Amino acid sequence: MRRFDEFYLDFYPYLLDRVRIASLRGKRVLEIGLGYGTLGQKIAEAGADYVGLDIAEGPVCMMNHRLRMSGRPGVARLGSMLDCPLPDSSVDCVVSIGCFHHTGDAKRCFDETWRVLRPGGNAYVMVYNQLSYRQWMNWPLHTLRAVLGARGLTSPPLVSDSQRAAYDANSSGAGAPETAFFSLGTLREMLSKFSNVEMGLENCDQIGIRGRHLIPRRFIITRFGKAAGPDLSIPGGR
Repeated sequence: MRRFDEFYLDFYPYLLDRVRIASLRGKRVLEIGLGYGTLGQKIAEAGADYVGLDIAEGPVCMMNHRLRMSGRPGVARLGSMLDCPLPDSSVDCVVSIGCFHHTGDAKRCFDETWRVLRPGGNAYVMVYNQLSYRQWMNWPLHTLRAVLGARGLTSPPLVSDSQRAAYDANSSGAGAPETAFFSLGTLREMLSKFSNVEMGLENCDQIGIRGRHLIPRRFIITRFGKAAGPDLSIPGGR
């Protein structure tokens, strides 16, 4: 786990700053979409009252194992943010990195986030950017149609198999069953209930030729990623 965590946090070097881990001590935090548990363990180690939620049994078991091994309080459970099992106004913070765009109804997830947050609470969410450099470079016509569709000039295009596989793929190379991409305008409409929403672009692929990295990826992330990155980070408050 340690080696995976080091790789994960090196790949997303901005993550712990975005989620503001240090501010979570003593707060009840709900994480949706647990992955391998790296971020969830960091949240628990920061002194938060941790609750994890995932639709798959594997990530839930892994997160509970991490909590036991680290001696940290908290629990992970099976469930979907489309119908969150937590009561209204029951958490101080909601964290979801790379999950809502796979649920089939991101708007519902944001509404449930609002419902379970206490007044004054915060949410830290990451979804995929519809107009990133990756979209323009690999699917320019598709991305242009997405821009025109957002302006009501044409019907929005469907997400292709190649797009889904380029972002999330299993061991056989198949993409996630559902992946959605969002523009800043679309997200502003979805997040109209929230206050202090600050959308920022993040992340970037490695640039190189024939396997040789020409520019350090951390440098690219801090420059190019913030201008046209594929990930949209969304801190917002209730």
